[in-house]
Parts: sequence; structure tokens; C-alpha cells
Amino acid sequence: MDRDIIDVQPHDPQQARARADALKAVGWVSYLLHLVVALGAVLPGAQPGALLLLVALIIDQVKKSDAAGTWQASHFSWRIRSVLWAGLWYLVTAPLWFLFVLPGWIAWGLISLWFLYRIVRGMVAMNKDQAVFS
Repeated sequence: MDRDIIDVQPHDPQQARARADALKAVGWVSYLLHLVVALGAVLPGAQPGALLLLVALIIDQVKKSDAAGTWQASHFSWRIRSVLWAGLWYLVTAPLWFLFVLPGWIAWGLISLWFLYRIVRGMVAMNKDQAVFS
């Protein structure tokens, strides 16, 4: 299986650092978009909409391959999984809003807090130049 891995890392340390910095900049943009959405989901009346989350998800999907083989790859996967799981849980618990408002509110509040936790945890790890793992 190791024979299938292609070394795409630049051998020049300056190029490697520039690549890492560029990926980190993309990561910060994505994390900040996620953070705005996560805070909007937790704070009443501050819902910015799913458009920002969609933009962040597209950025992560497009740039994920650029991070292959680096510690930043874990952050791209972390953000993508966070969005997909939160979206799934929102869909699964959506009927609670129609049947009973309070359980729906509680479920979505817990999902939103979980999502906010994941974003903050990822931001802290990226700030330390560390991979993030579930």
C-alpha cells in the first residue's frame, strides 16, 4: 500500500513552510465561517443561515487534497465530519419540533453545543500546529 503513496511534499523547507501557511490560512477561514454558524445556532436570534456553512464545506472539500500527508489533513476531515454529523442529527431530530417543541429545542441546542465544541477544539489544535483527532 505504501507504494501507492506519491510524495507531493516540497523538499525545499521554505516551500514546505509556505504550503503549510497557505493551508493554515484556508483552515482559519473555514473555522471562522464554522464558528459564526455555530455561535448563531447557540445564540437565540443570531442564525446567519446555512449558506456560510455550505461555503466552508465547499472550501474544505476542494482544499482537502492539498493537505494530504500533512497534520492539517486531520483538520479538513474534522470540519467535514463535524458538518455532516451535525446535519444528520438535525435532520433526525427535526420531527421533534413538529411533535413536541421543547424536546426539539433541547435536541437542537445539544447538537449546536456539540458542533461549537468541535469547532473550538479544532481551532485550538490548529493554533498549536497540531493535528486534531476524535
